[in-house]
Amino acid sequence: MSGRAPPGAVLLGGDPADPAITIDGATISYRRLEALTRQVEPGPGPLTVGYGSVVDTLVSILGAVRTGRPVVVAAPGSRPTLGKLPDATFLVVVTSGSSDHPRTLARSLSSWTDSFAPLAALAGLTATDRVLLSGPLHSTLYLFAALHTLWLGAQLTDQAQDATAVHCVPMMLAALLDELPDRGVLRTAVVAGSALPASLAARAAARGIAVLEYYGAAELSFVAARRPPVAFRPFPGVELRDTDGLLWARSAYLALGYVGAGQDRPGPLRVDDEGYATVGDLGELGSDGSLRVFGRADAAITTGGATVVAEDVEAVLSNVAGVRAAAAIGLPHPRLGQLLTAVVELDPGTDLASVRASTRSRLTGAGRPRRWLVRRDLPRTPGGKIARARLLAELAAEAVAAAEPAAPPAPAGAAAAPAWAAGSADAGPVPELT
Repeated sequence: MSGRAPPGAVLLGGDPADPAITIDGATISYRRLEALTRQVEPGPGPLTVGYGSVVDTLVSILGAVRTGRPVVVAAPGSRPTLGKLPDATFLVVVTSGSSDHPRTLARSLSSWTDSFAPLAALAGLTATDRVLLSGPLHSTLYLFAALHTLWLGAQLTDQAQDATAVHCVPMMLAALLDELPDRGVLRTAVVAGSALPASLAARAAARGIAVLEYYGAAELSFVAARRPPVAFRPFPGVELRDTDGLLWARSAYLALGYVGAGQDRPGPLRVDDEGYATVGDLGELGSDGSLRVFGRADAAITTGGATVVAEDVEAVLSNVAGVRAAAAIGLPHPRLGQLLTAVVELDPGTDLASVRASTRSRLTGAGRPRRWLVRRDLPRTPGGKIARARLLAELAAEAVAAAEPAAPPAPAGAAAAPAWAAGSADAGPVPELT
C-alpha cells in the first residue's frame, strides 16, 4: 500500500470477537471498533482529532484512513494552521522534540505501515500480546504504537499490570520496573525517545523483559535498532551513511516534509538528491555495519574551545545509581563560551556528592560538568523527552530573578547569587534548585 489509503482500507488485524482496546475499564472488540470506524464520513478536507478520548481519537483516525481523508493529530489546545498538503498525506502531526520549536509534519500511510511487519519481527510482538498505551496519542511514538497494535491484532490497554508489552521512553520503563511486581506478565519493551541507560536495560533483562531499543526521529521514523547490549544496526529497509560525522538515512519510512504555517524557522530535516535524509544527528558507521549515535549536532556544547556532545554526558549520568534523569546543557560563560552543566533528578535519599564522585573517572577533561544542579522534575516534551530549550529558558529566568532588582550591598555573610550564574569555571559549591 502506498500514499493515501484507498476507500475501504482498514488497519485492523484482529478477529472480530477478539478484544481490541481496553481503556478506563471498558473493552471493545475488533467487530465493534470496525463498526465505529464506518461511521466516520468522508469530507472535503483534513479531519482534526486529538481532543477526545483514546477510543474516539483512534476511531476517527481509522475511519479517516478508510475514507482516504488526511488526519491532523493535535495536542489539546493546539490547532495547527495548514496550507496545501502533499497528495499522499495520511497523517499530519506536530513534532515535539527537545528544541522547543514544534513543527508540523506530514507523512504517508505507507511510511508507517511498511515498517509494521519488520518491527513486529524484531520485537517478537504477536496478536496474543496486550500492549500498554503509555503516553498521549498526539505524540508519534505512542500513536504509532497504538496503530501498530491494532494492525497486529493485539489488544491495546491502559492497565499496566495486565500488559505483556509496552512501547515507551526510558523514563517510563524505569517507572514500570519500580511499580510492577517482579513476577509480572510484562515480557517485551520497545524503547525509544532518548538513549536507554545500560543499567536500565540490565534491570529489565534481570526481570526477564526482552528490550528492543530503536533510534529514529519524527521526520525519519525508524533508522536503527538493537537488543542491548549489542550495537545498533540499520532497521530493515534502511540504508545509512555518515558524511563528516553527520548521519543520513534512506528508506520508505521518511516523512513527506514540513507543512503549514510557522515554518519561518527552518526545521532540521534535509533531503539530498539521492533521497538520503538527515535531521542533524551525529553518528558513525562501523566497518561491520554497526552504528554509534552521538546525538543531535545542535545539542553540542562548546566550552573552552572543545566540543562536548550533550548525549555523551547524559549517557554516563543516567547510568549512575540514584540518578532518575539527567540533562547536560551549556550555560553562557564570558570566558569559556559555555559552561558544561549537569542538571539531574535524583531518587529520594541519593546524595549528589556521591553522584559527582562516581562520574569522575568516566567524565574527564572538557566532558566533566563544571556545574551541578538538582531539579525535582526536569521539563519534558509530551513524548517524554527532556526539553533542553525549556530547561535553559527556566535557568536563564532564574538567573535574572536572582540578579534583579538591584539591591544595596549585602551585609557580610549574606547569600550570594546562584554560583552557576556568576561565571566561574571552577566546580565551586553545588546549588540545588527545587
